[in-house]
Amino acid sequence: MVTRSADDWLAVLQQIPDPEIPVLNIVEMGIVRGVECTDSAVLVKITPTYMGCPAMDAITDDIKAALTPLAREENRTMTVELVYAPAWTTDWLTVAALDKLEAYGIAPPGKTTDKRALNGEAPEVACPKCKSAHTTLVSLFGSTACKSHYRCNDCAEPFDHFKCI
Repeated sequence: MVTRSADDWLAVLQQIPDPEIPVLNIVEMGIVRGVECTDSAVLVKITPTYMGCPAMDAITDDIKAALTPLAREENRTMTVELVYAPAWTTDWLTVAALDKLEAYGIAPPGKTTDKRALNGEAPEVACPKCKSAHTTLVSLFGSTACKSHYRCNDCAEPFDHFKCI
């Protein structure tokens, strides 16, 4: 019988795409907080990207669908636990995730140390297509609540910007 380590389980989780941004997996997103293994159980801890994120049920279901059959092979139970503290931050996105977002056409978030929004100032957001910083905020909400919608004033393309949280 194969006994998988926490790293083995994490490798399986890296195959699960984020349901709202399928170019990224849930590990790159920073949603997976950790995997704990004992002889009889596997526990996956996840954190929602924001309170009330509608994708969390789908993510939980995807994790269970991927891991439960493997856990059964090893006579282990498999549990997914939501962890709310500390709260998820866009700083948890991996560098690879930021690059993938941009290649996919979504402007990646800046660092949470950028406090312009606290003063009512819009962040400078570069167009992911032409890289121009000459962009305009169209709507605070884009295709999902965690993104805002912009338009590039140079190439005229619309795009989403992943909000800095």
